[in-house]
Amino acid sequence: MVFLVSCQKEDPYLSEGTITGPDFRECACCGGWFIDIGGETYRFQELPCSCSLDLMNEEFPLDVFLDWKKDPDGCLGDEIIVYRIKKK
Repeated sequence: MVFLVSCQKEDPYLSEGTITGPDFRECACCGGWFIDIGGETYRFQELPCSCSLDLMNEEFPLDVFLDWKKDPDGCLGDEIIVYRIKKK
C-alpha cells in the first residue's frame, strides 16, 4: 500500500508591504514601526507572537507579506494590527 502525503498550502497573504523603519517621534501616540502598503503609510506597534522577524536586527526597507486591518482604537488614525507577516 502506498500512502501519498499532501503538503498543506499556506493561505495567500492579503497584502504586500514595506517596513520602512521605526517611528522615533516623541508624542503620546507615536512609536512602533512605519509600513507602506498600497501607496499608504501606516504604523504598527507589535508583531504577532508566531512571527519570527526581529525588527531590531533587520535592515530597512524590509519587504514583507502580511495580513492586517486598521486598528479601530488607533490614536492618530494610521495604526494597523498585524495578524500574520513574513519576509518576501
